[in-house]
Amino acid sequence: MTNTTTNTALVTGASSGIGDAFARLLAKKGYELVVVARDRERLEKLAADLPVDVEVIAADLSDTAQRAKVEARLRDSTKPIDVLVNNAGFGTTGRFHELDVERETDEIELNVVALMRLTHAALEGMVERRRGGIVNVSSIAGFQPTPGTATYGGTKAFVTSFSEALHEELRGTGVTVTCLAPGATRTNFQTTAEYGTSHVPGFMWQTAEEVAAEAIAALERNHALIVTGWPNKLLAAATHVAPRALVRRIAAQVSNQI
Repeated sequence: MTNTTTNTALVTGASSGIGDAFARLLAKKGYELVVVARDRERLEKLAADLPVDVEVIAADLSDTAQRAKVEARLRDSTKPIDVLVNNAGFGTTGRFHELDVERETDEIELNVVALMRLTHAALEGMVERRRGGIVNVSSIAGFQPTPGTATYGGTKAFVTSFSEALHEELRGTGVTVTCLAPGATRTNFQTTAEYGTSHVPGFMWQTAEEVAAEAIAALERNHALIVTGWPNKLLAAATHVAPRALVRRIAAQVSNQI
């Protein structure tokens, strides 16, 4: 995708981590920005750091009424969005039956429902204009069952399947959807999810900046799916060829170290 200074990108979960990295990279490429997250103060600090026009929308995307503001912004034909990055999301850790079911429901609401609805809102105008791109942030956790993070893995399996299906549906429209599936990334995600990381070797880790850069390059090349980092590519490939029972057992053993 070739950018001009009039292009605008909307990034969710932009207050930290991969979302922050996306915002900074897109600003460097000349995009004006709409940044979305719950923390207005952090968004405004980010906006002040960037050399482009930035619109701040403070919203909890798991809340229907607050999410509606973002959907309306995506549908605003007078200020079209050229790139949408659906990055907002969170994970939970533990045995499913012991976890707070309302928290698990919020996780599905944000990771799945919000992503689906924002994608729908953006695509209406993009398809009509015959240009645009969407990055949906999934995870390598979506490629196999993930005991100990069952809801999170399930939401990311949805994101991957949904995004690849849309990529094919949109062939020939001038609009592309790219699914980003990172592995271990140095952000505050692990702390929020209470996920232990001592068992993850150093070579598996990437920075948020590395992940965002690979994702934007994949979007520009109209790739349906990008698994970032060579260790993650090997891991993702192995889950497709290994017997499902073996994949489940290995995933369960890894989760025991959480």
